[in-house]
Amino acid sequence: MRRIYLYFLCLTVLAPGVALAAYTQDKPAEKAPVSSVAPATGFRAEFLEEIAYYEKRYTSLAETMPAEKYTWRPAEGVRSVGEVFTHIAGANYGVARALGTTPSAGLDFKSIMALSADKPKVIQALKDSFAYFRNAVISLKEEDADKPQKMFNRQTTLRGSFIVITGHFGEHLGQSIAYARVNGVVPPWTEGFNQSPQKPAEKPKP
Repeated sequence: MRRIYLYFLCLTVLAPGVALAAYTQDKPAEKAPVSSVAPATGFRAEFLEEIAYYEKRYTSLAETMPAEKYTWRPAEGVRSVGEVFTHIAGANYGVARALGTTPSAGLDFKSIMALSADKPKVIQALKDSFAYFRNAVISLKEEDADKPQKMFNRQTTLRGSFIVITGHFGEHLGQSIAYARVNGVVPPWTEGFNQSPQKPAEKPKP
């Protein structure tokens, strides 16, 4: 019994360090919080639709941007293509923490930013962060919608914080779209809109 006790004690002491090493060497070791089934109605369900909308656009644009463009920036001191994506990934974890989900000791925001020039790792970091954030929202309580909440230095309610977060998503998606356009990359979800409409078939002459 004593040997078993010492074994689990070692695991408890070493676990945070192992998680940090796994994150810095490869990808975030952060696990999505355990949650219930996604709600079908209510303010959380509505916000989850917004999260899905932005997740699809961020990840598809990150996949479309050429790897060599990830270090491109419009001016010195401004975030690069890859840094905007890692900023969103880091913000997803930060917002989840602000909403009450405690991050593990292995989460390192600086390490997320350090991935900005590596396209495959940036894409994976985005996907991991959105999965984590989504489950953090699911774990919230519907009855807490009007509970006071501070988000991005703004005092609001839990429901109101979702509007603030959506605004942050939109701001940086617009930035990423501008970056793509300047570099000759068409956002993948707009390609269908750019196709010339087909002319209607002529009516047969009598």
